[in-house]
Amino acid sequence: MCFVAQLNRGIVVLICLIGLFSCGKKKELKIFKMSGAAQGTYYAITYCADNNENLQPAVDSLLKQFDKSVSAYVPTSILSRLNNNDSNTVADSIYETVFKKSMEVSASSDGAFDVTVGPLVNAWGFGFAKKETVTQAKVDSMLPLVGYHKVQLIKGKLVKADPRIRIDFDAIAQGYSSDWLARFFEKKGITNYLIDVGGEVLGRGAKPDGKIWSVGIEMPAKNAGDGRQFQAVISLKNRAISTSGSYRKYYEENGIRYSHTIDPANGYPVRHNLLSVSVVADDCITADAYATTFMVFGLEKSKIFLAKNPELEAYFISDDQQGGFAIFYTKGFEKLLNKN
Repeated sequence: MCFVAQLNRGIVVLICLIGLFSCGKKKELKIFKMSGAAQGTYYAITYCADNNENLQPAVDSLLKQFDKSVSAYVPTSILSRLNNNDSNTVADSIYETVFKKSMEVSASSDGAFDVTVGPLVNAWGFGFAKKETVTQAKVDSMLPLVGYHKVQLIKGKLVKADPRIRIDFDAIAQGYSSDWLARFFEKKGITNYLIDVGGEVLGRGAKPDGKIWSVGIEMPAKNAGDGRQFQAVISLKNRAISTSGSYRKYYEENGIRYSHTIDPANGYPVRHNLLSVSVVADDCITADAYATTFMVFGLEKSKIFLAKNPELEAYFISDDQQGGFAIFYTKGFEKLLNKN
């Protein structure tokens, strides 16, 4: 995950001036912060405004509305009802946006990203259902239900090749929730903010003093219960960052560690030495989806993909098999790193 970190070092005068004019001409704007619980995790928002209007009730309401659309943990959500083949349910704009982006990323990744892996996620014990005993026969029986090309959204109706197919937006929806909240702040005339929903972070503008928003990339923990430390810190302006990793959500059984990231091609949790990947993109929904995609790809295949898609930047942390970490990042990502 990504966590908000204070940027303490000074930055060049040009950037300070840009930030000053963007956040207020006479320093009348102040920094406000809010935080709370949402989507089974946290949210933390920092923004610049010239009044102390309490925006938290509106933010909480928007997040509840979001969950009612695309949360698999809400039995009455649009996602749940469409999964259950409710013919009276029609997708709303949130669902449609997430679905469309999911299909786009699935196509570009040749199915490495696939929201129809929901049943497999649950079977392996990483969803809302109780973990099952997974055998090769069980996986083989579920793989026919996996495939992004087997679902369509036609006039708000989810059309499935098999009624047993279930969609899971867990790998993309939280990213869009940050974008969704950003729309609210923009409509309020607030254009300088840092939105963090469960580690899906979107930064726009700057602070009143001109400093760019700063975000930390978590160092992979050896054990799920270990404390959190930063591996790197980046400056984030008018971009979004999302991190996907295998070191927090996993379990061990018979000496084998099972990650929560499922490979749609074989139905099994991914097993390679890539521990986490952080993706920077123009919006959080894109960053979130490709962070998951690259965890499925592994490092080498991700490098090939990134070379063909320069609009994305990424930072990879792998297990070096010697008790330490191997780091790789794109040239564009290097420019974002706070090296002091």
